[in-house]
Amino acid sequence: MTGREGIDRIEALGNLLRRDVVEMVYRTGDGHPGPCMSAADMIAALYFHVMRVDPERPDWEDRDRFILSKGHACPVLYAALARRGFFPREELFTLRMLNSRLQGHPVAGKPPGVDATAGSLGNGVSQGLGMVMAARMLKKDYRVYVMTGDGELSEGLIWEAALAAGHLKAAALTVIVDNNGYQSGGTIDEISGACPIDKKWEAFGWQVLSVDGHDSSAFISALAQARRETVRPSAIIAKTLKGRGVSFMIGDNSWHKRTFTEDEYRQAIRELEREAPHAAG
Repeated sequence: MTGREGIDRIEALGNLLRRDVVEMVYRTGDGHPGPCMSAADMIAALYFHVMRVDPERPDWEDRDRFILSKGHACPVLYAALARRGFFPREELFTLRMLNSRLQGHPVAGKPPGVDATAGSLGNGVSQGLGMVMAARMLKKDYRVYVMTGDGELSEGLIWEAALAAGHLKAAALTVIVDNNGYQSGGTIDEISGACPIDKKWEAFGWQVLSVDGHDSSAFISALAQARRETVRPSAIIAKTLKGRGVSFMIGDNSWHKRTFTEDEYRQAIRELEREAPHAAG
């Protein structure tokens, strides 16, 4: 938990990351803005309040690790890393360009601060479990956070990793499910929903916490509860809105991967500025 002033700052930063995503996708003409918008508040809380990281030492052995398993949402991760000081903000506008370090899915170490490569969906939980087991062998106390999409839960590899993590009592592993209700082809219920999500994780031996992913105070409290758990890995089911912050994106799944016209760009920026006019930066 943190004070109201700190929570306001985190929420303002989440909104600032959304503005960066809109500008990146508009200026480069490519990207997945919808799933970035639902994740922005949680990523802001992780990078600006919770995680132990050092932009001056991106490969610091004792840092906490973050894995964006839903790797197509990488613009919001890149925005957070740039705002946190891992690389210059101007580099954001090379997104998905040839020879850019900011590819359409994250590549470990490119740019600095990216802890795991993401491509085919479903790999993040097993990657995170491997990092936790390495920490155990090396007697390190870092934590590993993995963000998945809810549509991504249809991938069988996630459940193999979940079973192993529960069995191995990987308490330093926290999975955050961005539960925005959509995947690329429609709603999760229309395509292949993993509901009830909470009961499935519980059945694999995980502590399960359900929160509003846009309520930074509740989300940070859930992360603190996960840190206090000494036996079970934790799954945080975070209810979110895909396209959060821009009225015409919410409920329109074409924004899973779509670029902005000039008019759409200007409207999106206006709405985001109204929502958090005091955002720093």
